[in-house]
Amino acid sequence: MLGSSADADDAAQETLIRAYTRFDSFDPERGRLSTWVHAIATNICLDMLRSARRRMLVWEGPVSTGFDPDAVVPADRWLDPVADARVLDPADRVVRRESVRLAFVAALQHLPPRQRAVLVLREVLAFSAAETATMLEVSPAAVNSALQRARTTLAAVRPSATDPLDPGDPDDRDLVRRYVAAFENHDVDGLAALLCEDAESGMPPFAWRLSGRDLIVSVFAAGDACAGDRLVPVRMNGSVGFGQYRPGTDGVLRPFALLAIQARAGLIARQVTYLDSGDRFAEFGLPPIFRAPTDEFSPSGS
Repeated sequence: MLGSSADADDAAQETLIRAYTRFDSFDPERGRLSTWVHAIATNICLDMLRSARRRMLVWEGPVSTGFDPDAVVPADRWLDPVADARVLDPADRVVRRESVRLAFVAALQHLPPRQRAVLVLREVLAFSAAETATMLEVSPAAVNSALQRARTTLAAVRPSATDPLDPGDPDDRDLVRRYVAAFENHDVDGLAALLCEDAESGMPPFAWRLSGRDLIVSVFAAGDACAGDRLVPVRMNGSVGFGQYRPGTDGVLRPFALLAIQARAGLIARQVTYLDSGDRFAEFGLPPIFRAPTDEFSPSGS
């Protein structure tokens, strides 16, 4: 709902504090404890959103043909990745995986805060219209109206469809293996064979968006900044991403960036490298120093 894992952590902590300090006000005759706690969390999120600007994904910005080191977008404008293990319960991971995909979270940013809350409560958390109305202190009719408007907006703003990568699917596993091999070996032809013709690539916080397979491949071929880097698959935003490790002057591979990919029809449609995210590797179950996965495909953060 907030589009930021750090903001979500702050909201969760504040929710626990308020629930603890106000527990005497909970009345089991008026509703379930979970409804009461979600009401607290929702109102905290709404308060935070009143002063927040809309976060966006790389492909919502202007297309670039080259890298401009001065074109930096503030961190509070980007959507950042999140580890599945932090937001998805194993029991309903498959059901709710769509709710944490970057494209869905990005689309949410186009909704007014209250519509965003209604959509999450009703369609992600599966609260009834009556329960949602109680949380937001409005009528069920108002909830249903807000939900309909939210659905209409989402249908208009969501980007072209992509397919979540499933670690259990043999074809997806093969695509990930081939992508890792092409990246680590600086295999230009191998990467080109894996990209959609209209693939997009970006590198937050820089306002740098490459559009088209040919341009992405030409930039990849022209530099060797990633020489020696290694990738470790992780479960990220309901799909698969990577922790990118880079060798230091001592040759030790340490956290460098988180890398997200999205697929369409068996090819890579989008790739986003989140710079300045090396300090978040622990959230994804990644070690501080590179260790080759014991299995050739064993996503962390699960």
